[in-house]
Amino acid sequence: EVQLVESGGGLVQPGGSLRLSCAASGFAFVSYAMGWFRQAPGKEREFVAAISWSGGAIYYADSVKGRFTISRDYAKNTVLLQMNSLKPEDTAVYYCARSTGITPSVRIYEYDYWGQGTQVTVSS
Repeated sequence: EVQLVESGGGLVQPGGSLRLSCAASGFAFVSYAMGWFRQAPGKEREFVAAISWSGGAIYYADSVKGRFTISRDYAKNTVLLQMNSLKPEDTAVYYCARSTGITPSVRIYEYDYWGQGTQVTVSS
């Protein structure tokens, strides 16, 4: 059974940092691209970042480029999202997702398994 479990969310002040983790199990982690999405209240789920099966190709949404870093740890079957210089507009539930293939994608419909999400709140 494919499982994706996010952790690391919380409350942080503007300008602060958080690191999200996504523990993957039930599939060959090395064979799939992975992505992070987020959904703020009243808004559609949106792409944040994605990484290829090898880690050699990475995409970011323009809104997080230069502040967020996605990476993967093959020894722990984990996808990480380091978030720095956080802004109030980054407040959302963050979801980890498995792509249907080996290349990263910004398209939500190209992801077939999702975690339960972790809340990130940026507020003073």
